[in-house]
Amino acid sequence: MGVFRKIFHLLKNYYFIFTKSGVEYARSLGVTIGSDCRVLTSSFGSEPWLITIGNKVTITSGVRLLTHDGATWLCEDKKGRRYSYKKITIGDNVFIGTNSILMPGVKIDHNVIVAAGSVVTKSVPTGVIVGGNPAKIIGSYEDYILRAKEEYVTKADMDYNKSKKQRINEVVDPKFKDYLN
Repeated sequence: MGVFRKIFHLLKNYYFIFTKSGVEYARSLGVTIGSDCRVLTSSFGSEPWLITIGNKVTITSGVRLLTHDGATWLCEDKKGRRYSYKKITIGDNVFIGTNSILMPGVKIDHNVIVAAGSVVTKSVPTGVIVGGNPAKIIGSYEDYILRAKEEYVTKADMDYNKSKKQRINEVVDPKFKDYLN
């Protein structure tokens, strides 16, 4: 019977992933989610009810939210195996880049950008950009927002009567980033 239950659970998850929004899927698992969010991952750990997500949050594809320390299975004595469960809380106005990992017990405050591929091992204060492995503060949220408003293409700059490919090709930045030193 256990095998059938596992198959049913997997099929239910795939049904939600492919037919519902990521927000609906996460809520069906027990994740608490605010309003105006975009969720493009399905990896909420084995204790999704320990995760709280604020308003206007984007969690991109490949992001993993971990709510327990699996290595505790190595810690066993006459009292038995040890377990460590911790919550994850994400504030308002947060963007979490592709393939980032949030470790157990991490709190991300408001107005934060987590760069793609980051491993967030400590809580993140309000108003910063973090990146790397382990994640470190690499910039200011406010500076990024100001620069984006000055330099980046706006919705008004694009002709929505054209195909997505045409309108993006008209506004794409042709310059590459500087070389590493």
